Amino acid sequence: MKTVGQKNTTDENELYRLIMQHRRKSGLPVIPLSSALSKVARIHAKDLMENYTAKAGCNMHSWSDKGNWIPVCYSPDHRDASLMWSKPSELSTYKGNGYEIAYFHSERAIPTEALESWKQSDGHHDLILNRNSWTREWNAVGIGINGNYALVWFGFEKDNKD
Repeated sequence: MKTVGQKNTTDENELYRLIMQHRRKSGLPVIPLSSALSKVARIHAKDLMENYTAKAGCNMHSWSDKGNWIPVCYSPDHRDASLMWSKPSELSTYKGNGYEIAYFHSERAIPTEALESWKQSDGHHDLILNRNSWTREWNAVGIGINGNYALVWFGFEKDNKD
């Protein structure tokens, strides 16, 4: 298993390539890959892999109490959303909020399957393609894959190269 801070894995690079290819087909620009947001994505993927259990009311955007971060139970009402959105500035030098999409597979997270899953979800697909409530242009994206989890973090601010 790779440690946080290393270069992207083959699967992470593939997921980035697939998402950017999908955006280009929709007439959208490529989003620069962010080392800071990738760091946050990897930390969260590792936390999910090691500590997440589907508790009532806490979805995959939740963060455990087993790390150097503020724990979050992310609920469907988005009550504590700001605690999740602030993880990039909490865990890296990224100055803005981050917005995450998450994918789980019981055997292994595969990039093509993750993207196809997000394309089937209006909210996730809107975020990827800057539609509806997500029309502001993304200036940074980070990818993290660990075992069963694939995560993508989007940000409005440019990465300052963490």
